[in-house]
Amino acid sequence: QVQLVESGGGLVQAGGSLRLSCAASGGTFSDYGMGWFRQAPGKEREIVAAIIRSGGSTYYADSVKGRFTISRDNAKNTVYLQMNSLKPEDTAVYYCAATSGSTWNFLGYDYWGQGTQVTVSS
Repeated sequence: QVQLVESGGGLVQAGGSLRLSCAASGGTFSDYGMGWFRQAPGKEREIVAAIIRSGGSTYYADSVKGRFTISRDNAKNTVYLQMNSLKPEDTAVYYCAATSGSTWNFLGYDYWGQGTQVTVSS
């Protein structure tokens, strides 16, 4: 059973940057594919980025390509989301999630953090 705790959210002006962190415990971190999802008010939760167990391959939603970077440090049991050039439409609760299955099956993530709010002002 993996426990996930996100941090790093906050309020930032458009064009600014934030780095989200997700610390994992209770399992072997390198056994899990990891993803960042977000949910804006009144909208469905959506995948933002994902990274495979080794960190050697990543996925990004079209809306964040070129602005966000996902990375992981298996020695620190942590996954990161560096967010640059933030836009008001990036405002959402951001969730870290882990999967024991395919990293690219975004409906199959097993474990979820509590979420961290990101608010981008215009």
